[in-house]
Amino acid sequence: MASDERIRDNQTDMLFEAILLLKTKEECYRFFQDLATVAEIKALAQRLEVAHMLEKDITYNKIEEVTGASSATISRVKRCLNYGADGYKLVLERLEAQEKEQL
Repeated sequence: MASDERIRDNQTDMLFEAILLLKTKEECYRFFQDLATVAEIKALAQRLEVAHMLEKDITYNKIEEVTGASSATISRVKRCLNYGADGYKLVLERLEAQEKEQL
């Protein structure tokens, strides 16, 4: 599925180009610390963890318990997994492949 045209503009292009220039996890920490609040970064990280757990068929109750995510957040992430742009799936597959390579 293609990305949502509503987010496409020059500013967003510049943001994504900047992210693609980051080379290490430490660079990511530094950039995102300047770019977003701690709460915003934690919310993004939480959503990715929720997606990871949903892909492993973990129950909503367990996901809420482990991540602290609300049922609304879990439902939103689930909807993205099922009907979104496949961004979560792309990243989760790559993370899993990277993990296997490191074993």
